[in-house]
Amino acid sequence: MREGAEVPEIPRERGFKPLPKRWVVERTFAWLGRNRRLAKDYEENPRVSEAWVYLGMLRLLVKRLARAA
Repeated sequence: MREGAEVPEIPRERGFKPLPKRWVVERTFAWLGRNRRLAKDYEENPRVSEAWVYLGMLRLLVKRLARAA
């Protein structure tokens, strides 16, 4: 922006309005945090961390499938 130019004002709404997509991500991180190994990020290799995330989500899925059956 050039010097001396007016900055457009952003219209603001009152009250708290959650962002739907963000809550999906936050909820997923909370589910993953229940796994002891994923509670802290101390893996040196990112592939190992990725594998643990897959295992954590797999555990969640299997648990839900077992409950539904």
